[in-house]
Amino acid sequence: MQRSQRDTFLDVIRAGAILAVISQHWLMPVLSYTDGRLATGNALATPGWAAITWLSQVMPLVFFAGGAANFISLQRAASARVWLSSRIGRLLLPVLPLAAVWLAAPVLLRDFGAPEQPVEVAGAIAGQLLWFLAVYLLTVLVTPLMAAAHRRWGPAVPAALGVLAVLVDIVRFEGFGLFGYVNAVFVWLAVHQLGFHYVEGRLGSLTRKSALALSAAGFGGTALMVAFGPYPMSMIGMPGAPVSNMNPPTAVLVALAVGQIGLVLAIRPQLRTLAARPGAGGALRWIGARFMSVYLWHMPALVIVTGVSVLGFRYATPEPGSLRWLAAAPLWFAAAAVVLIGLLRVFGRFETRSTPMHAPAPTPMLVTAAMLGSIGLLGLAARGFTTPLDGDVLDGPVPWVTLVFGSALLATRRTRTPVRG
Repeated sequence: MQRSQRDTFLDVIRAGAILAVISQHWLMPVLSYTDGRLATGNALATPGWAAITWLSQVMPLVFFAGGAANFISLQRAASARVWLSSRIGRLLLPVLPLAAVWLAAPVLLRDFGAPEQPVEVAGAIAGQLLWFLAVYLLTVLVTPLMAAAHRRWGPAVPAALGVLAVLVDIVRFEGFGLFGYVNAVFVWLAVHQLGFHYVEGRLGSLTRKSALALSAAGFGGTALMVAFGPYPMSMIGMPGAPVSNMNPPTAVLVALAVGQIGLVLAIRPQLRTLAARPGAGGALRWIGARFMSVYLWHMPALVIVTGVSVLGFRYATPEPGSLRWLAAAPLWFAAAAVVLIGLLRVFGRFETRSTPMHAPAPTPMLVTAAMLGSIGLLGLAARGFTTPLDGDVLDGPVPWVTLVFGSALLATRRTRTPVRG
């Protein structure tokens, strides 16, 4: 691939991955409402459905495609500092309207008479998925360093990160559970690093037969780790399960990533043909320009649909897999899609608007912005956006939102000197 050309394969992977994320999050809730309490379950907890998550859990593909895109854009940038400023700012700015809305939403919902427990559930769901952005911010921050490591040591880098991920799991499962969160760095950096190898040809030049062999090795390794290790079958967290492969991430996700990457590489010609169809290019560019906004607002769209249908009209999710569930799923999906499109028309501009090309903030300021932003996002992911009625304001989202807003201001600070070169 020439650097001047756009790789439509990566565009399809990114678009397909975000659509898969949306589909899974919209279709897996099992909801009902009785006596002021919202009951929540997971359709993928249905016996025999865990295997679906080996394909529907597409965060490995998101980090793989992100690694490739970051490597390409870093090579094109005037400097690593200019690149970091652009990337960190674009990741943080779309969060600001979401945070502003959700600071006010719980208060307004209570004023309109919404019961407390559903309000708390809504606030938790709205913040939950910010873990991805927190981790991805740190991944972007170290991309220049990881690119240098890639040029020096090549395949040894993701291999070493994979080994470290296994060692972290060993410590975690020996009774030090919190240590497992270190793998939020090792696991996702390993997958992100594989994107570099796609750009430079080690993965990008694979034949279909070799790609299928890689996929078989990855999924085979995943199966062995599930069969003989402490890893659950499901690649997403399940209600009541003692162990989750996602929270914190486990080394099995590295093997899963290899399987998924090999699979999409095997059908790469077909995916590029799909991207070349009339209208496909425009759709891919539209999604690509709003990737973070789509990710951030698809759960609030679900919250709105749930509030109207489940709380307002007492709709209850049919038994997953039943004919009623299969009939209702497209209508449920369509309703959430309509709401999401409306939200994107209002809030998508925070990601798509152009910014003046002035000299970026100093590197130490950018590093500080990324670190503070990541901490704030992790706090929101862990605590949600709702302050309990009997809690102090500092027990709620305000401190974490303040960190996110402050980090965005630092990342987007500009001098008056125009960028040159």
